[in-house]
Amino acid sequence: MSRFRSVIAGVGSYLPEKILTNADLAEMVDTTDEWIKKRTGIKKRHIAAEGETTSMLATHAAKRALEAAGMEAGELDLIVLATATPDLTFPATATMVQREIGMYRGFAFDINAVCSGFLYALSVADSFVARGQARNAMVIGAETFSRILDWSDRTTCVLFGDGAGAVVLRGEPGAPGMAERGIVHTHLRSDGRYQDLLYVDGGPSTTKTVGHLRMDGHKVFRHAITNISGAIARVLVDSGLNESDIDWFVPHQANERILEGISKKLGLPKKKVISTVAEHGNTSAASIPLALDVAVKDGRIKQGDLVLFEALGGGFTWGAALVRM
Repeated sequence: MSRFRSVIAGVGSYLPEKILTNADLAEMVDTTDEWIKKRTGIKKRHIAAEGETTSMLATHAAKRALEAAGMEAGELDLIVLATATPDLTFPATATMVQREIGMYRGFAFDINAVCSGFLYALSVADSFVARGQARNAMVIGAETFSRILDWSDRTTCVLFGDGAGAVVLRGEPGAPGMAERGIVHTHLRSDGRYQDLLYVDGGPSTTKTVGHLRMDGHKVFRHAITNISGAIARVLVDSGLNESDIDWFVPHQANERILEGISKKLGLPKKKVISTVAEHGNTSAASIPLALDVAVKDGRIKQGDLVLFEALGGGFTWGAALVRM
């Protein structure tokens, strides 16, 4: 069977217009701008307007990614959308995006791996492209986490924001390699024993409600540093590379302290780390493609650069990926 490489042909993102600053939050809960910035590095986050849904954010990001790739929606064979905040229980939010962008062929579905969702979706889409089952694919991370936050809980409501990011994958002949553009390697993990550390306390089959996000921040922090570092080490070993080969590090934008801890453990200089957490907060599955789009648009990440992605989310789920842009 022929092998194809999944090349990132275009990147796009979208953030809602409404901005919620730390000063705004200080009027809602017992917190301060200084407290939030010191513990998280976050200054502000974007919040979806009333009636503005996950599929709407995703559609904007998808259209921008297609424009960047110089492609039409009709050229896509597949959409994989990562979200923990779908518009409806069903149908899949991906099919709503499919409809809105005018993709009347192929197939579309959702993945829920929370903050690791974009990495899971990227790996799944890459598998379809590699086997020739989809020539062109769209991978989207989109969230409206503001809908599942307990706005009286200062330990969680200060962390999250809404947004969407997308990449277009184009299948090109030839197996992935170090020199060629494309997804080099991905490594995914999960461990359901830690569900109670980061979860939503509701769902159709349990409470028949949406529920709110609950988190034990200190324990999540410790697991994040250990698990993500292990996944990164694995993906580097499997690729025959080391930390010095990485041009750019685009981590899940969870918390500035986590970003710094992982970068320090890897020995990566700060100048190689793409951080947008101060401006966006934690946008869950959207955070990696959002940060990637920022760095591509401002010229830091260029074609040919080797980029490392990582994330950890509720479940726990976690993973890493290497991509030659």
